[in-house]
Amino acid sequence: MDADVAIVGAGFTGLWTAYYLAEADPSLRIVVLEAETAGFGASGRNGGWCSALFPASLSTLAGLADRERALAQHRAMRETVDEVVRVAAAEGIDAHIAKGGTIALARSRAQWRRARAEVAEARRWDRGEDDLRLLDRAEATSVLRGSRTVGATYTPDCAALHPARLVRGLAEAVERRGVTIHEQTRVRAIAPGRAHTTDGDVRAATVVRATEGYTPGLRGEERTLVPVYSLIIATEPLPPAVWDEIGLARRETFTDHRHLIVYGQRTADDRLVFGGRGAPYHLGSRIRPEYDRDEAVFARLYATLVDLFPVLAGTRVTHAWGGALGIPRDWCASVGLDRQTGLAWAGGYVGDGVSTTNLAGRTLRDLVLGHDTELTRLPWVGHRSPAWEPEPLRWLGINLGLRAMTLADAEESVTRLPSVVGRIVSPLVH
Repeated sequence: MDADVAIVGAGFTGLWTAYYLAEADPSLRIVVLEAETAGFGASGRNGGWCSALFPASLSTLAGLADRERALAQHRAMRETVDEVVRVAAAEGIDAHIAKGGTIALARSRAQWRRARAEVAEARRWDRGEDDLRLLDRAEATSVLRGSRTVGATYTPDCAALHPARLVRGLAEAVERRGVTIHEQTRVRAIAPGRAHTTDGDVRAATVVRATEGYTPGLRGEERTLVPVYSLIIATEPLPPAVWDEIGLARRETFTDHRHLIVYGQRTADDRLVFGGRGAPYHLGSRIRPEYDRDEAVFARLYATLVDLFPVLAGTRVTHAWGGALGIPRDWCASVGLDRQTGLAWAGGYVGDGVSTTNLAGRTLRDLVLGHDTELTRLPWVGHRSPAWEPEPLRWLGINLGLRAMTLADAEESVTRLPSVVGRIVSPLVH
């Protein structure tokens, strides 16, 4: 099979790339190759945050380029949230979108210190109150009434959505533009001008790797990204009286300032979806269906949710699932195109991919078409993360880091003071 552009992976990265390329040049022959079904991986299983979060800090981005371009990347991420909302509306995709922003509670002195430090750091980068605000207890609880709330931070730059609805709707929009999606077509390796599938080769001038957590399954990419599991639970629909106790009237997404990430949202049908990290990394970057479920982690998520909102005690969980996200060694997502080989890539979102994939797709459009734009000059463009350590070193390192974060949060929940372990390990795993 011949094509102009072959995209490996029909998640958000691959589909956004196909969407913008087909929109910019309808004559392009674009094929998307997917081992399962469109949206099968993290794109269809995440917690539904379309946010301006980027996994690497502004300081890290400035180190790749300069202060001005680091801030340009942050502005681009903020604009991307609205771009996703715009395209969904334009394409008639009912993804249950509500742009209510994100509230991050501080529920101890240690968390309050981190919240204040985050806002102070934002001000050092000239990010104003329209970008990130510090809320006192009264302001915080007017939005979300979590237990033991001291204060919070709030950003308007996040939309809650139904990710599976968005990714399936995007796949249909891509096909309407003449792009061919080959599902159940597993790619074993990528080479200049070739994507080697189990059913034969696809020849294309440009081959895009858009495989995120599944990247280690490609020959030669075993240490490019590691798949780390995030698990999620969803409650039964909650009655209005319960929501009056909790808040989230504008469907704000929420988290708190603990070390080990948790995230939640109020869905359009009034369920509470709540997820977090903590599932183990599996030796050899293995991904298996049975890893999507870990009853111990689900139980911890439920206990955390009830601790946050005691009114939920006894509430029934109707759905529980999980999936693998992709983490690069330096925690910095990247996008790029090697013009000599025609090989392009995007990924390493560390769980912040619902919006970042859209920015990646528009950037890959410009790179493939040879356009020099503001997007192609952003600091993440062309960045290459170092390879992960060989096994068993990466298995030991990743799982020790996850365990340390869990212990740090447990320590702080008792003492309400910053954890010594957390101060040491947090910079290494965030």
